Amino acid sequence: MKNIRIFELAMCCATGLCGPSIDPEVLRISTLLSSLKEKGIVVERYNLTSHPQVFAQNEAVKELLSKHGTAILPVTISGDDVVLTGRYPTNQEVFAWLQVDAQAIGLEEEPACCATETASGCSCSAAGCAADEDVAAGTGCCCSAEEGDHHGTI
Repeated sequence: MKNIRIFELAMCCATGLCGPSIDPEVLRISTLLSSLKEKGIVVERYNLTSHPQVFAQNEAVKELLSKHGTAILPVTISGDDVVLTGRYPTNQEVFAWLQVDAQAIGLEEEPACCATETASGCSCSAAGCAADEDVAAGTGCCCSAEEGDHHGTI
């Protein structure tokens, strides 16, 4: 099993689950990582406020930040490779990089349609997609297969 490290923007606390409004993607990734930890699988997570020394010690992250600024965050590293920038990984991506079978360890994968966030402002959570236009369209899904939004994937 490979290790995964997620380097995040500066947040007011280690988890980002504080303050008046919580980003649904931060909530989703926090929930996923907590569930994995309960199963004995630890994904390391660093935010710029709490762990600036870890950012400074990682050459790949340091180079990305130098070239692109904090807009490149979050950065996900699997093993020694930068595998994703600019967004949090989906549950499926995390399971694939960790080489674990979600169902075998008792975790659910999010619907494939929620794999990415679109320019429409759609966001996904453990409960599914949240986009008014999708409710109106009756799809219940914010990310169509045609969109194929893979921004940030390396």
